[in-house]
Amino acid sequence: MILSDATIRKYLADGTIVLEPLEPHQIQPASVDIRLGNHFLTLDEHHMEIITMDDPIHYRELEKNDIVIPPKSFILATTMEYIKLPSHITAFVEGRSSIGRMGLFIQNAGWVDPGFEGEITLEIFNANSLPIRLSAGRRICQLVFAQMDQATLNPYQGKYQGQRKARGSEVRRDSELNARQAVTKVVLPTE
Repeated sequence: MILSDATIRKYLADGTIVLEPLEPHQIQPASVDIRLGNHFLTLDEHHMEIITMDDPIHYRELEKNDIVIPPKSFILATTMEYIKLPSHITAFVEGRSSIGRMGLFIQNAGWVDPGFEGEITLEIFNANSLPIRLSAGRRICQLVFAQMDQATLNPYQGKYQGQRKARGSEVRRDSELNARQAVTKVVLPTE
């Protein structure tokens, strides 16, 4: 069930959902508009020849109130807001229509797990043929909250829990890699 503005306001007031800082005008009929922070990461191509899922990815870190994204370019950004979800509420990160109409794609893999706490890292891509200037503090995307049928048995406790600022990919730390490395190789006798 998607939460309405009335339920969002109730959950914010009683602390079920934490979203700070928050201005009243950010609450929409079925979502909350989220603002762009001032911390950004761009790929540092000078320290890598290829991006893999097994090696650290090198980023350049920028802290500024305005950033220009070149055409066909990708950056990571953070939100101004810090969010904390309980174990029975999840959220979807959606782009704002006005931003999408500029040719700017906003994503964070689209999902915030129940139990997540932290600032949200946004993946931003300029699909346009012109640069786009973004300013910290402007509404950039929206969170749509959904109440689950019951509380999850395993609230989020992953590698991005508690993050502040934009955070680069940690795919090399995926849990299945640790499990795979721990499994010993079984050698069968040959006949």
